[in-house]
Amino acid sequence: MMGDMASEETRTVKSTSARISATPPGEAPLAPATRAWAVRLVVVGIVLSALNLRPAITSLGALLEEVRDGLGMSGSMAGLLTSVPPLCFAVFGVTAPRLARRFGAGAVVCAGMVAITAGLLIRPYTGSTAGFLAASALTLMGIAVSNVLMPVIVKRWFPDRVGSMTGLYSMALALGTASAAAVTVPVTEALGGSWQSGLAVWAGLAAAAVLPWIPLVRDRGPASTEPKADRSVHTRVDGAGPVRHVHARVEPPVLRITRSRTAWALAVFFGLQATAAYITMGWMAQIFRDAGVPASTAGLLLAVTMVMGVPLAFVIPRVATRLPHQGPIVIALGVCGLVGYAGLYLAPAAGAWAWAVLLGVSNCAFPLALTMVGMRARTGAGVAQLSAFAQSTGYLISIPGPLLVGVLYQHSGGWGLPIALMIGLMVPQMAVGVLAGRDRTVEEEAAR
Repeated sequence: MMGDMASEETRTVKSTSARISATPPGEAPLAPATRAWAVRLVVVGIVLSALNLRPAITSLGALLEEVRDGLGMSGSMAGLLTSVPPLCFAVFGVTAPRLARRFGAGAVVCAGMVAITAGLLIRPYTGSTAGFLAASALTLMGIAVSNVLMPVIVKRWFPDRVGSMTGLYSMALALGTASAAAVTVPVTEALGGSWQSGLAVWAGLAAAAVLPWIPLVRDRGPASTEPKADRSVHTRVDGAGPVRHVHARVEPPVLRITRSRTAWALAVFFGLQATAAYITMGWMAQIFRDAGVPASTAGLLLAVTMVMGVPLAFVIPRVATRLPHQGPIVIALGVCGLVGYAGLYLAPAAGAWAWAVLLGVSNCAFPLALTMVGMRARTGAGVAQLSAFAQSTGYLISIPGPLLVGVLYQHSGGWGLPIALMIGLMVPQMAVGVLAGRDRTVEEEAAR
């Protein structure tokens, strides 16, 4: 026990030292008591923010049929609606590092939570498909910048606990995702059967997530920008005078992220796992309903898929950080996805619970991808660039998937072709995931 206490104390000292060393030049580090308070607030903020990064999507998936009927959407338009999340994540996510450098990561995440709250509150009552899409885009803009900055905040505030903090964040994200899938239909029924109320209720959770970030809006400590290096230049005045010390701040070299094969592999892996996740969140409940499963049970099945990420999202990052190569985890998750998709094709209703569990395990490629973002870069600036590149590029890659599923479903009249598409995409996901899992950093590859 004494050894454990000593080990914990050592980790705390190292973590505090790393955070203080990350304070930008010219700014005094916070006092230990203030720092401890700020760290606790950051942990609360991370958890509450993560809880709000998916309910906007899975609550809509649970009520997609009602929303389609209420707004008069076609199957293709519903497919477009399920493609909006990755589109917004790609477009707005790439702006997150620049916004964080200018305003601070805490301020950007706080603004993101405000945008999520406003969008969730507005979109059910717009009365038109165009208005619904616009309000959804506002919500997804807030989610996008928070998606990118979460790994950055974890790397900066908890440099010695990337695996465990990423696990905590991923677990909270999975819990929020599953909760929205499970309770949206019952809550809608309890509120009188109005799908508008069933979607708007999630704005309350988003509003709570704004609060912990408010005290951190002005903070420019470890969660803001990467420190600039100081270079001391010694010169002598008039040949015999005193030495004059000139301190010049040197910007860190720009990382040419596109030169890194690992960055590209991670971006493609992120995109393919996002494709699978958004197809699952947007369409899986409908697959079960078309197979004769009641709407409430279909919502629970989607919740089971999402809730599998709660324990696994905490375990997988911790295991991944202890392995030199994350390829075996990628393969294991991919095999679960292949079996789950095959089950959806062969016996969607008879084995529904088993397929929901297997696809839930497969969807844990997301916390694995986030963990690899933190592992494949050495510095906070590298993590920020890699996170923005991998997520923005990845979400661009994922845009056609949900839309194509909607088109195939509408024109074929069944789920055979859409499920075949899902199976076909899982194979390259496994291949690029193995490449992204190799033990190397993007800084090394870009320097070559």
